[in-house]
Amino acid sequence: MNDLLLALGRSLRSLAQPGVLWHLIWPTLAALVVWAGVAVAAWTPLVDALMGGLGGLPWVGAWLMEPGTAAAVVAVLVKIFLALAFLPLVYGTAALLVAAVALPLILERVGRRDYADLELRRGGSNLGSALNALGAGAVFLLAFLATLPLWLIPGAGLVLTVLLTAVLNRRAFGYDALMLHADGDELARLPAALKGPLLGVG
Repeated sequence: MNDLLLALGRSLRSLAQPGVLWHLIWPTLAALVVWAGVAVAAWTPLVDALMGGLGGLPWVGAWLMEPGTAAAVVAVLVKIFLALAFLPLVYGTAALLVAAVALPLILERVGRRDYADLELRRGGSNLGSALNALGAGAVFLLAFLATLPLWLIPGAGLVLTVLLTAVLNRRAFGYDALMLHADGDELARLPAALKGPLLGVG
């Protein structure tokens, strides 16, 4: 626990460096613009598809779609669910942009100032970072799609979002955090050896 708090404290110190925070903000803004555009363009077809799917459910479909209060409540819940479903996609896209583009830009600066005493073994590369981020994003997307039905359980969406983003952060940023200072062997070994602590940081 002390190591986790120490890591978080050091990260806050690094965020105070000029330009570092901006490189973590612009990917979120870009992801918001992209997914807001997708949501606006696809909103009506997605709502109609979800309503149609619910209407086709055996036993309860006809009751859910029957004109009146039930159908109105279902329509509101479907729209809320759809809006919430975009949040992990925004976060996942932002995390991938940070891992593949923004983080390599700030690693050298943070490394020189805050970790100048560490040897630069350069076991990783920007290409490796991008490929790792894409792999992490694919795992995140598949897990997100697989767990969508569980979002119908009250509170499950919040718990699943925290868990999935923690796993995404560990996989996407674990490589980047080590790529400048670890050698190839350490880069392959340390993320597996420190899976628990990295998940906590994630």
